[in-house]
Amino acid sequence: MRIGELSKRTGVSPRSLRYYEEQGLLTSSRSGAGQRHYSDAMVQRVSLIRQLFDAGLSSRVIATLLPCVDLPDDISVAEETFTAMMRERDRIDAEIAHLIATRDALDVVIRANSRHRAELSAALEPVAQPA
Repeated sequence: MRIGELSKRTGVSPRSLRYYEEQGLLTSSRSGAGQRHYSDAMVQRVSLIRQLFDAGLSSRVIATLLPCVDLPDDISVAEETFTAMMRERDRIDAEIAHLIATRDALDVVIRANSRHRAELSAALEPVAQPA
């Protein structure tokens, strides 16, 4: 299938598909006129690539994981992929810890702002005049 059909079947733009190929995530053959042609298996591969991108992985990391899909019985590939996945998981854990610390700092500022707004509201309340 040509790039337009792969794009239509996967919902991924031709530009993104060309990028995937530049990054070594997809392969195609070329016609005599230089047009890209993809096998039907590329539909499933694009779906996997999208899932990995959606999970926050970079194209560099995805490129290290895909050999495990291509060579599922190769123990050295499985070991390298496992190491890459653990490294990525550690990176994500560090990002989560940073986000939690950032949220906690924001909570402190929100509480201070809430107190300040309450003080301003109290100062603006009309004072009752003695009768």
